Amino acid sequence: MFVVGLTGGIGSGKSAAADEFARLGATVVDTDVIAHELTAKGGAALPHIEKRFGKAFIAAGAMDRKRMRDHVFNNPAAKRALEGVLHPMIRAESARRIAAAAGPYVIHVVPLLVESPDYRKRVDRVLVVDVPEGTQVERVSSRSGLSEDEVRAIMRTQVPRAERLAAADDVIDNAGPREALRTQVAALHQKYLQFGRP
Repeated sequence: MFVVGLTGGIGSGKSAAADEFARLGATVVDTDVIAHELTAKGGAALPHIEKRFGKAFIAAGAMDRKRMRDHVFNNPAAKRALEGVLHPMIRAESARRIAAAAGPYVIHVVPLLVESPDYRKRVDRVLVVDVPEGTQVERVSSRSGLSEDEVRAIMRTQVPRAERLAAADDVIDNAGPREALRTQVAALHQKYLQFGRP
């Protein structure tokens, strides 16, 4: 199965790009979606999270995302502990979904693809969804209500834009309207269909 790793900084529009590929028939396997499923009500990671962090981090039967985010943001040991619970489960479920993919190729959405050697080895090409940093700040602030300083703090935890672009085989410029995104995705879809053919 031909696998394209789709990545980009926060607010770049990874989900919008993935939605366009899905509309054209690609199988999308999104690590963020899997992470949400694992930590939602009834999720497989919840018993491990409760055991490691305590009942205070479970609310209404799911992981309390805000409390956990606040807890791990400036606490590297807690962040590593959470990743130690979630990452192996996300990797295993991603691999299972890729193996079961019915589309002509897979778009594997991994926000920290460039930072993760393990995921880099799993993909045949790296596709970066790119926007200027100012656009990232605007989009994330308007979507989540975070301040510019808070958004930039999150951005500093990701690789710099230049490093992400240097790792790319393909780039989508997502600074424009949805129609421009759709046009670029359609062109890449044709290219990936050729790569995906045996």
